[in-house]
Amino acid sequence: MVADEAGLFDKPKKIRLKFIDLARSIAILLMLEGHFIDLTLDNSFRDLSYPAYATWLYIRGFTAPMFLTVTGIVFVYLMLVKRKEPFFRNDRIKKGFKRVVELIFWGYLLQFYAFHVLQCISMGILMILLLFGLYKLIKVVPLWIYYFIAGTAAFWLYLFMVQLPKDMPWPENAPFFLQNMFHGPMSRAVFPIIPWMGFTMYGAMIGALLHDLRDHVKSWTFILSFGAIGAFLFFFAKKLLVMLDMSVYGSHHLFYSLDWLYERLGMVLMILGVLQIIEKLVKDIPQSLFLKIGQNTLTIYVMHMMLLYGSVIRVGVNDFFNRDEVYNPGAAALTPWQAVIGAICFISFHVLVIRYIEWITAKLEFILGPIRRFWAKIYNLKTAKNE
Repeated sequence: MVADEAGLFDKPKKIRLKFIDLARSIAILLMLEGHFIDLTLDNSFRDLSYPAYATWLYIRGFTAPMFLTVTGIVFVYLMLVKRKEPFFRNDRIKKGFKRVVELIFWGYLLQFYAFHVLQCISMGILMILLLFGLYKLIKVVPLWIYYFIAGTAAFWLYLFMVQLPKDMPWPENAPFFLQNMFHGPMSRAVFPIIPWMGFTMYGAMIGALLHDLRDHVKSWTFILSFGAIGAFLFFFAKKLLVMLDMSVYGSHHLFYSLDWLYERLGMVLMILGVLQIIEKLVKDIPQSLFLKIGQNTLTIYVMHMMLLYGSVIRVGVNDFFNRDEVYNPGAAALTPWQAVIGAICFISFHVLVIRYIEWITAKLEFILGPIRRFWAKIYNLKTAKNE
């Protein structure tokens, strides 16, 4: 999602994987329309018997997994460009720690009380860095296995978390911000690292494999295998978990609760597989506004939180259009067509901003320049421009 705001590649490289930026663009646009419609659509239209609403709700469930998975792919793929450099001399490592701090800052500035997607991504990047440091010390197994183990652990530890009472914070007696990272109130622990960080770890695994197999990544064998693994997870993970439950407990008891995680991971892999096919067939996807959207996800995320929920600026769309009658009884809820038109306008505004982002940042250079140089000095970076 926000691993590299300048895009997937800062410098020309032999293998350009534009399907990753395509995936980020799709995910951020789905997030914009999903958040707008979820906030404004009248409750009377939230009925799964309506095919349009059921389809929208189903698709919305794959937005966050795609963000988190792609973040891991992008960050690790870039990090391994200079994998032979000493750990603390690698600029990508330094920029990674800088990104962790930035995401935590923005996450808590936008929603101080909650552990949301930005904080979850920051912890995912931190784990990627720590595991890469461990790999540099102990090169016994390939790097992708480290991330596979971490992703599997994050998913399967969910079996413990799901058994905790919903109103029971964990770890007990820990500060609220630490509890929100694992198991806090639903309004505060929106994206706890268990299980959500698992998507980032699996993405990191894919990023390591893409780098190691970069000479084969655009072959039909690799692309079809990629999609086939996603299809297997999507269609058969639930059946395998049921079989595991039946063999251990004799009924649907515990392992079955992991089905949604592997189904969503499978869907993400299938989507990435389709985008790989598109890149393979088109061969030379030109740099476009659509790709540019995927290269500026942090900017879009911060901006949409301010405009939609009034984060920082204290006034937003939710003050005028909100389906929550308890939270804001004076706001009006929208019909489906009104919500769709509103979402189109909301997305169009963000696209327009990204269209002129260079001009906007140039005008704000008197603010952004000193901040960029400050972080470059703190992290001993050669340059922090376009980070």
